[in-house]
Amino acid sequence: MKIVTYNVNGLRPRVSQFGSLPGLLDSLDADIICFQETKLSRQDLRADLVRAEGYESFFSCTRTSDKGRSAGYSGVATFCRVKSAISSNEVALPIGAEEGFTGLPWAFWAGSDDSERIQFKLIFFKILERRWDCLLRQGRRIVVVGDLNIAPASIDRCDAGPDFEKNEFRKWFRSLLVQSGGSFLDVFRTKFPDRREAYTCWSTSTGAEEFNYGSRIDHILTAGLCLHEEHNQGHDFVTCHVKDCDILVQFRRWKPGNTPRWKGGRSIKLEGSDHAPVYMTLMGIPEVLQHSTPSLSTRYHPQVSGYQQTLVSMLMKRESSNRTEINGGPTSSPDESIIDPSIPQDSPISRLEESYECSSSKDSHMAMHSLGSTANLLPCSESKKRARDSRGSQLTLKSFFQKASSESETLDNNCVVNKHNQKDMSNSLSNLYGDNAAENGNRNTENASAQEVGMLDACNSSDKEKRADALQEWQRIQQFMQNSVPLCRGHKEPCVSRLVKKPGPNLGRRFYVCARAEGPASNPEANCGYFKWAASKPKGKN
Repeated sequence: MKIVTYNVNGLRPRVSQFGSLPGLLDSLDADIICFQETKLSRQDLRADLVRAEGYESFFSCTRTSDKGRSAGYSGVATFCRVKSAISSNEVALPIGAEEGFTGLPWAFWAGSDDSERIQFKLIFFKILERRWDCLLRQGRRIVVVGDLNIAPASIDRCDAGPDFEKNEFRKWFRSLLVQSGGSFLDVFRTKFPDRREAYTCWSTSTGAEEFNYGSRIDHILTAGLCLHEEHNQGHDFVTCHVKDCDILVQFRRWKPGNTPRWKGGRSIKLEGSDHAPVYMTLMGIPEVLQHSTPSLSTRYHPQVSGYQQTLVSMLMKRESSNRTEINGGPTSSPDESIIDPSIPQDSPISRLEESYECSSSKDSHMAMHSLGSTANLLPCSESKKRARDSRGSQLTLKSFFQKASSESETLDNNCVVNKHNQKDMSNSLSNLYGDNAAENGNRNTENASAQEVGMLDACNSSDKEKRADALQEWQRIQQFMQNSVPLCRGHKEPCVSRLVKKPGPNLGRRFYVCARAEGPASNPEANCGYFKWAASKPKGKN
């Protein structure tokens, strides 16, 4: 049986990256897949994100928001590959599933500079440790997987300093291990005690993945006796049942040979998570008694099954339907009642009447004589008014932009159609009122067209001059910026500018650093460490 843990940094982008949820799951080829940072709230649990043929899934979503984090910023999920969810004896199908301190799924975040949250995190870990101790005293076996955000030892960090292992969280992590008198085994380090540069996470702001300059913070821990009846010396769960454990480096975003060099992050978008998955393969695991999937499975979630989950969502749907009825529906037209069925729709009289609809009955005589000069304007303004009246209330920002786009296309089409219908209207005048009226109409049309061409040429000339001036000014600014950007000392290449965002005396101040990706100091191709403050200081600072 294969178990994988993977911080996906958002389940939706990973599903999009692999084409579908089954594509993502199949690429990992595991029996139990544990995701962290799904970034889904409970309202986001749709069938295409949580359900896949041949898998049972269990989601735990963040319900609260704090410190500027929106609800759903974290979250965990477990996918179990099974042949049957009902009356199955497969080991991958859970016998029970619980959430919170009474179960295994959990997620936590605390900033490194937030003392209050750090203290809360330490208390949380202590309570979690108590929970594990209680399970072990009951004779249970425990497997802890996920992004613990802790590199336990100097070997697990690229730039570990002399005091690296004195950190409180690292000391707590090592206290869990058998080597320090605890009950857990770090499965990867048990298999590879001396492997260096075995990292699972890399900084996205410095391009550190290019030179594998990261940390090992994604772990698989096990505790408890092996499944053998006799427990002699040398027997433990890892020795007896773990066949293999390693990092799936093929899921890294940066691929040697086909990824462009990181130059300050400009114009480079790496697809994938900033974490790499870690897997463990078990052997000698017996089957269990027949059981069915627990009730926490997403197959039983109402929103996945298509039921309304909240009263608000139900009222929103009803309100949408009421608005459709009030507005007359998407296919209704305010002019249907004034169409005379006795007149053929493509006759000259019909087309002439359509042109008259753009003006009031009081000014109809004037509109007919000035048809050549106003035919391009009246239909556009009238269509714009009708589109505005029939638009109704918008439900979402996305639908607002869709509506605006369709309206602009309709208005443009109306303008073009009416311009092409000038000739038809001239023919209509000739048929109804004789050649003289047609000639007058054509003469007016030619005069109006000449005036319009002159106005358009003047506008186009003015626009071209403005664009040329703007382009010249922008080129001047770019040249000035290039001349003011310093060159790094290590590579003699233009630096990239950064802005101080951390609260303090330098907040908002700009500085320059080497544009290359972060890496070990021994590598001449990596960031040379060049730093220089910009000449200007933030406003309000002395």
